[in-house]
Amino acid sequence: MTWRELRRFGHDPLEFIEAVSSRNPRGVFQLPWGVWCVNDADLARMVLRSPDFNRGMSHFFTPGLPTRAAQIHLGQSVRETLRARTPELRTALAEVVAGFPRDSHWPRAGIQLVYRAAAGLLLHPDTEPSLRRLLEQAVDGGLMVRAAHIRQRVRAETLRARLKPALTEHVTQRRAAPCTGEPRDVLDAVLSACPAEVTHREAADLYMLLFRSIVGNVGYSVGWSVLLAGLRHTSASPWPWPADSVVREAARHRPFVWMVGRTAPGPIDIGGVPLPSETNISVCPYLLHHDGSWTSPGTFRPERWAEASGHGTYLPYSAGPFTCAGAGIAHTLTTEAVHALADSARLAVSGADPRPIVTNAAIPRPFTLHRTVRTSTHP
Repeated sequence: MTWRELRRFGHDPLEFIEAVSSRNPRGVFQLPWGVWCVNDADLARMVLRSPDFNRGMSHFFTPGLPTRAAQIHLGQSVRETLRARTPELRTALAEVVAGFPRDSHWPRAGIQLVYRAAAGLLLHPDTEPSLRRLLEQAVDGGLMVRAAHIRQRVRAETLRARLKPALTEHVTQRRAAPCTGEPRDVLDAVLSACPAEVTHREAADLYMLLFRSIVGNVGYSVGWSVLLAGLRHTSASPWPWPADSVVREAARHRPFVWMVGRTAPGPIDIGGVPLPSETNISVCPYLLHHDGSWTSPGTFRPERWAEASGHGTYLPYSAGPFTCAGAGIAHTLTTEAVHALADSARLAVSGADPRPIVTNAAIPRPFTLHRTVRTSTHP
């Protein structure tokens, strides 16, 4: 990747990807850093759904779990725990939002909102305060996504070096006296689903993976939703769309997961390009969400989700056998958070820029959300 390409990518990663894609109309093209990327909907569905590309275990959970069945069981355990506590989370989100300042700084406020609402579910309140403080620091300390700058990464690794042994020690204690009833928190759900051969450290790593997936993925998705809706709707009236449509459209327009990878099971010809075995092939949801099969693909239009036509391929949580196990719960929690913010309030944004910061995920650039609670005017 040349210095010029690196600068263009840093300025607007998605515009850069679109430009490279437009010069390669065959359905598959090579990015400057060597990865092959699919920009054709049919080829993308084949890569994500074909058994040939989806053998073995999901890379999301590895290393740590010994079998695909163990991965599925863990995903189900955590998903069921979250689903059972959704009413509690809905109430907690509304309570946290009620204490929000008029002006809040995002995307940090989004992950703080999700963490504060879900803190007791992520790690139950009786857990030692020192570990809970470390997890709270992790939310602001650069552990939710890979930081874009070296200084931020150094800070994150310093925090990780403190958090990992503390969490591993806590896992050791819990496994010595396991929960016998319903899971008290996400950690109980993880430990109840982990096979005995999974080490304490591996179990701690799996928990942190899911912690990031809940707090980071949902928090940043809330950020994209309020940012894009605020840029589109600038009048003093309430949003004209339901929260569900705003969240769906934000996930189309600016998908948090911007690349989904698979490995070629053998020599393969894809889009007329011969590729050797073990080639990494990526699907870019952003490109598929902005192709010509969508009506006005470049426009943020929550109203499209009430329309019967004009929809293309939609895969904010991947597709096929390795679709995110928590996709439904993530969408529900994001929608509940956005609804809590918009309910009986006027939302506006300033300092907003729709270009993402891209590392291992696409997150919003900093902006300010101005939230004015509407007062009742009964006579």
